[in-house]
Amino acid sequence: MANGKLIVVCQSGGKFTTNADGTLSYSGGDAHATSLTLNTKFDDFKSEISDMWKYDLHSLTIKYLLPNNKRTLITISTDRDMLRFLEFHEGSASADVYVMTPSPPSPSDATSLPCSRSSHTMPNGPVSPIDAPTDYLPDEPIFPVDAPMDFLPDSEDAGKQKTPQISSWKSCITGVGQTFNTRHELHEALDKFSLAHGFHYTLKNSDGRRFCARCKAEGCPWFFIAPKLSTTKLFRIKKMNDTHTCGVGSIRASASRKLVASIVKEKLRDTPTYKPQEIIDDIRRDLGIELNYAQAYGGIAAALEELQGSHRTAYNQLPLLCEKILETNPGSAAILNTKEDLNFHRIFVAFHASLYGFQNGCRPLLFLDCTSLKSKYRGELFTATALDGNDGNFLVAFAIVDVLSDDNWHWFLEQLKTVLSMSPEITFVADMKKEMSESLSLVFPNCFHGYCLHQLTESLKRKFKGSLTLEVVRVLISEFHSAAYAPTAEGFKKCIETIKNISPEAYEWVLQTEPEHWANAFFKGARYNHLKSSVTESFCDWVSDLPAMPITQVIETIRRKLMEFIYTRKMDSDQWSSNLTPSAEENLQRSLVNSRSLEVVLSHSSCFKVRDTLDMINVVNLENWDCSCREWQINGLPCLHAVAAIEHIGKNVYDYCYRYFTTEAFKVTYSESINPIPPLDRCMKRESSPVLVHPPCVTRPVGRPKERKYALKSNQAVKRTLQCSKCKKLGHNKRKCKQSA
Repeated sequence: MANGKLIVVCQSGGKFTTNADGTLSYSGGDAHATSLTLNTKFDDFKSEISDMWKYDLHSLTIKYLLPNNKRTLITISTDRDMLRFLEFHEGSASADVYVMTPSPPSPSDATSLPCSRSSHTMPNGPVSPIDAPTDYLPDEPIFPVDAPMDFLPDSEDAGKQKTPQISSWKSCITGVGQTFNTRHELHEALDKFSLAHGFHYTLKNSDGRRFCARCKAEGCPWFFIAPKLSTTKLFRIKKMNDTHTCGVGSIRASASRKLVASIVKEKLRDTPTYKPQEIIDDIRRDLGIELNYAQAYGGIAAALEELQGSHRTAYNQLPLLCEKILETNPGSAAILNTKEDLNFHRIFVAFHASLYGFQNGCRPLLFLDCTSLKSKYRGELFTATALDGNDGNFLVAFAIVDVLSDDNWHWFLEQLKTVLSMSPEITFVADMKKEMSESLSLVFPNCFHGYCLHQLTESLKRKFKGSLTLEVVRVLISEFHSAAYAPTAEGFKKCIETIKNISPEAYEWVLQTEPEHWANAFFKGARYNHLKSSVTESFCDWVSDLPAMPITQVIETIRRKLMEFIYTRKMDSDQWSSNLTPSAEENLQRSLVNSRSLEVVLSHSSCFKVRDTLDMINVVNLENWDCSCREWQINGLPCLHAVAAIEHIGKNVYDYCYRYFTTEAFKVTYSESINPIPPLDRCMKRESSPVLVHPPCVTRPVGRPKERKYALKSNQAVKRTLQCSKCKKLGHNKRKCKQSA
């Protein structure tokens, strides 16, 4: 356990197999990473795992294999078990745990089981093995370690929840004496019972102390009364008449919003993008119940609120979230701003592990980008992303703001300046907007602002759309990119001369876009040949694919993603044997191969003249680490001319590579870890007076809403064509007729 922490890889959804020597192997499924310390409580660890896969907290089981005994599965169920687990792996940097959930009963078995506890039926409880621990919890299934492998739960099948059959709902209410844990459970059982038997009910004289239901049909005697047991939350049926005189079964009952939510909740755990139309089709096929789109959509909303929490309540948890981030990850930044009316304005988050990795292992290069969030209250995600030595995305800081505005961008940069106060001169790749340039120059006076080439390209397309043909615009874009990537002024001038010959207007536009901010030949900062902020589009795409979730869940999901990145890349780098990262090593080897055809014709002190195959002379200065071709200065790795000169004097070419590309710097980037944050729901219950934060006011977007075009269905009526009663022509009415009277 390095630094008192143990990296734990949590695996679920796979299968165990028994090898020939009797050892167990686990394959398939999904994996998440977290970290444990000696102070981590079992309940917090279990809650963290439950949130990873959206499993039921009370049904999952956590097991692990002993370090030197791959034949025995050990269960973690208490704080004492947690300490034993950490002691067993004291000399390890990481350990694996396997998360299992019990398989649901088959449909044939479901019909024989009541939906809730009854005084007439006792459910079969799990049988404890002889050597079960004394602190065994009855609700948690225990599996003997010497059992055959087919006795262990199949994690892959456990993740696939089966849709309940409507026939099993007929026994949801059995009669007098049946007990329910909560009022909600009783209400849900009544919904299923009435739907299965085909009748409508009404609640009369019901309150928090008793539950009274009657058949809605006039004159039907069916009813039951279930009072609440004193000093408990239990409800027990005290009186019941189970006789119907209304022709029960002839009525087609409809599913309520809560019932639909209970049906689809387990499906949404595994498939957060479950669509309303898919729910309609699945429930029609499996249960024979017809739903409309509004019922399905409302059921999804109710189920997601149960799984993820309320979107509105999540804003009230933000102050506590900021507090817990600072408490669990010392050295981090979590800053929340609200408006005067306590409506949410913006929140800035930067974890210590990200700040440390950027300042000690990454190039001083940041890409600023923005992504819209799918949320009930909308919102924008601002990101400042760096690149590690292997050109992988490395999120340094992010913010969620209520609206996209120049003021919010300026605030984001100010917070970024606060956490990066000791960093050297930073190069930013961002939008070319005037407001962005002004904010960067004010907040980071010594920084370099590189305009995003992708946004410049889109501006070029819009500028000449319609005035030039599509083929001509394509040629202009190709030459424009060549001019941007050209390392020398001569190469740049050659490309824009071509643009001038194609379109003088495009040539003037290029000169007006300030080439010193986007062309390699003139840019003063160091972008390492990364000219587009869209290099971070993989992370932005991942954020865009996230389903609509509360703001606290968005932050937690990003935190967990960063934690996984740190762990997986740290493990990958342990397998590297080269001095450089794989991508840098590949580029350097390419230069080594290409340098073999070059000739070093003259050397003086640390300066060398190198002739290439086109008989062109390039001057290399090893003392200043530069070449007249400027590829070395732009990329950070020796160009083919520099490699030829370095090998000519018998020196090691790796000594002339920027340190950011070394494996050592890569490991420093991912040397710190991000710690889990305890569940906020339990923390909020312990808080006496939490600070109130209201959701932001959602305003209608500016501009005309986008029209949604639907295909005309076969059963949809054709829209009537207007006919003018004055001129008898089609397409308009008398009021809009242009024919003179």
